[in-house]
Amino acid sequence: MPETVSKLYRALVFDGRVSLAVLDTTALVNEAIARHALSPVAAAALGRTMTAAAYLAGWLKEEKSSLSVSVDGGGVGGKIGVAADGALRIRGFIANPQADLPPRADGKLDVGTCVGKNGTFTVIRDDGDGIPFVGTSPLVSGEIAEDVSAYFLTSEQRPTALALGVKVGTDGRCTGAGGVFLQPLPGAGEEALSFAEERIAKYSAISSVIEQEGALAVLAAFGAKDVSVRDVLFACHCTRERAASAVLSMGRADAFALLKERGCVSVHCHYCNTDYTFDEADLRKLFGESV
Repeated sequence: MPETVSKLYRALVFDGRVSLAVLDTTALVNEAIARHALSPVAAAALGRTMTAAAYLAGWLKEEKSSLSVSVDGGGVGGKIGVAADGALRIRGFIANPQADLPPRADGKLDVGTCVGKNGTFTVIRDDGDGIPFVGTSPLVSGEIAEDVSAYFLTSEQRPTALALGVKVGTDGRCTGAGGVFLQPLPGAGEEALSFAEERIAKYSAISSVIEQEGALAVLAAFGAKDVSVRDVLFACHCTRERAASAVLSMGRADAFALLKERGCVSVHCHYCNTDYTFDEADLRKLFGESV
């Protein structure tokens, strides 16, 4: 059964030659659904991307390190943006959260059409050394898992076998979401790569495995030992104070012009779908005027 808090489990398998990561991100996806009022296919597209971002964030060196993932394939769902830090605090959005598509012929959500494949998968990673790493690769299918695998191969030269999935129930809530990542260590040899490719084929329906058996069952199937586990949380860095700084950066004239036009000045955070609203009294206080 899915965890009540999203988790990232990691271990070494195949005689210590392959890195295994198993994620249960059901709770993470449900938080995204609640914040953005996501349609099922939008939830699947964003959820798969957030799961991939959580895995990538698990490699960050420090809690203050950060990364962002951008998927822009020209599909009906529009651009997907996800940000994370080394503490595995994740936030994300999809431009068209209400994107609606009929299921594929096999009955699964049509994530590929939602995302599109005429574009790129981009990762920007900052480990705090002042030199951000930027990696990008062309989208392969828009289904996210294949695109992440292509990114690892072309941008980081790290062959990776992986599966991602999000299952949404008839009530609109996620019943199972997560991923499995198998990454041969440097110098592991062709046998390790074959092992990863053969074993990942069993997890093409990873969302159903998470829903019915849970992530621990996947770890047990690999005979994983010395497993590390970390919580993965939906958390945004936006605050009213940061929103106020954005208003100040507009300048007094533009801020009051917007106030006159709309009755207030609102700063919207796309990542968590939060609005910070400032009325006339707020603006005068911000700009050091008497109310």
